[in-house]
Amino acid sequence: MNFAKRFVQKFAVSIVSLLSCFDRVIFKGYLPFRGEDYLNDYVDRVLGMRRKDFLPWLKQHSERLVEYGQKMARQQGRPYEYRQGRFKKEKFIHELIRKDGLDVGLVAVLCVQETCSAVKLRYGEGKPRLIFTRRPQRVLYYYWLDANFGLMYLRLQTYFPYTMQVYVNGHDWLARQMKHWGLGFVQHDNAFVDLDNPQRAQQLADRFAKLPWVKQLHGWARKINPLLTGRGWLRGLSYYWVTAQAEYSTDILFASSAKLRELYPRLLNHAAVNFSARDILTFLGRKLNGNFQGEVLNSLKKGRLPGARVKHWVKENWLKMYDKFGLILRVETVINQPREFRVRRRCERHGQSQLLWCPMNKGVANLPSYQRVARAANERYLEALSVVNDPAPAYQQMSHLTKSKKRKQRTYAGFNPARPDHAELFRAVLSGDHLLRGFHNAQIRQALWGQNLSADQRRRQARKVTRLLKRLHIRGLLAKIPHTRRWRVTGLGQQVLGALVQLHYHGLATAI
Repeated sequence: MNFAKRFVQKFAVSIVSLLSCFDRVIFKGYLPFRGEDYLNDYVDRVLGMRRKDFLPWLKQHSERLVEYGQKMARQQGRPYEYRQGRFKKEKFIHELIRKDGLDVGLVAVLCVQETCSAVKLRYGEGKPRLIFTRRPQRVLYYYWLDANFGLMYLRLQTYFPYTMQVYVNGHDWLARQMKHWGLGFVQHDNAFVDLDNPQRAQQLADRFAKLPWVKQLHGWARKINPLLTGRGWLRGLSYYWVTAQAEYSTDILFASSAKLRELYPRLLNHAAVNFSARDILTFLGRKLNGNFQGEVLNSLKKGRLPGARVKHWVKENWLKMYDKFGLILRVETVINQPREFRVRRRCERHGQSQLLWCPMNKGVANLPSYQRVARAANERYLEALSVVNDPAPAYQQMSHLTKSKKRKQRTYAGFNPARPDHAELFRAVLSGDHLLRGFHNAQIRQALWGQNLSADQRRRQARKVTRLLKRLHIRGLLAKIPHTRRWRVTGLGQQVLGALVQLHYHGLATAI
């Protein structure tokens, strides 16, 4: 297991398998009506009708979409339900599946009232003008048990501009793939509590992002929207597809609930107390600087076990950690706004095509990039948690930390973990902000004493930090990054210093 190497190695005795996979993914499809000017011109020139006649004309097409959903449900012998008010669609669908013993095919068509994008007519100079607005309308949900994707739904607004939404689950897709290839597994809800071949399962899971999504989504759109085919007034048009939301999870399966139960509260406490805004941004591949505008928030809910979770928000994206069924530790990155991430791709710059770091777009073609950045975020998060440990092994190493050490005729003093300034030093070098590139002298100096110092003070304190880092280095707790002036914390340093920081700041109860 090369993924999250330090975390997996530390708890290898308790871990059975590890799997990273897309979970909930929502795609949205938009027809190419790019704005109000384009819409008005389309009605005037292409449809050749008066604008005030456009809205009544749309109503008949709305009825056609509803009748098409009713007809499809009737032909396949499945229920068509019209519901108003609050209605738990997923609960209703799962009950239908259990009751009817379904495995593949249409489950039901649900028609509900929702407020969505629409158009209306308003006064304009010379003639009325069509504008986009929001209004309640009927929305159709087609729930399917797809042969390849498992349980999914296709959502269609019945009123112009007929925006579509498609929900699929990467775990359900992976289950169908493993079944096809004859791999043994046990699935519970949207997680796997047993895998015969975790390595092969990971290889299959990695294929999800590279599926021919545009072709697949176009096929589903034509399946439920008759206006795109035959004599439909939208024939010849097609949707532009974006990834509206993507959840990418890393599941660590433990040998028993007792093993996870011993570790999980310590992980929760460490994540909630120790991870700063700078750390969370680092996990998501960002840096905290003066240009950052937005909020970074933490939320901890541990009123019940299993089921406790910690969640970290950065604007519209978030990281969360929770347990499933008391057996699986899940770390999950949820991407709603991909432009907060930067990926390397070809862009036009000064009239030339160049390979540059650019904001990640929502287009479906970027799904492999979603996978890369989310997987990296999960790994950084787990690596930062690898400092959490049973303190007993750490205290076996404490004698090497507290006693003086001689190297090349020079004696280096030991550390006192009870001293606040030494504990602050340990905390500074363990900061999650250093996971990507390590740290240098100035970063530790600023963490300990701040920036508002005179030049003479900065020089004296820089020399002091150099001596402190050297004392950690000769004990094997720090290592120099080759060809740089940067340092990194070693595996032993993560273990020893992490346990001491836990004990100093949060007491014995959170460290054991």
